[in-house]
Amino acid sequence: MFSTLINNTRDRIAKRRRYNQMVDEIMGMTHRDLADINGNRADMLHHAYKEVYGR
Repeated sequence: MFSTLINNTRDRIAKRRRYNQMVDEIMGMTHRDLADINGNRADMLHHAYKEVYGR
């Protein structure tokens, strides 16, 4: 039981770290970068969340 708790916590930390890295990359993009790839910051953030958390 204790090992399950530890593993779940590690998994959550890893997911949060991955999500934060993706958000940092998206937020670091300039408007020009987004225009070049025809991207929408809000959509990209939404997809990053779904990629990491699957919701």
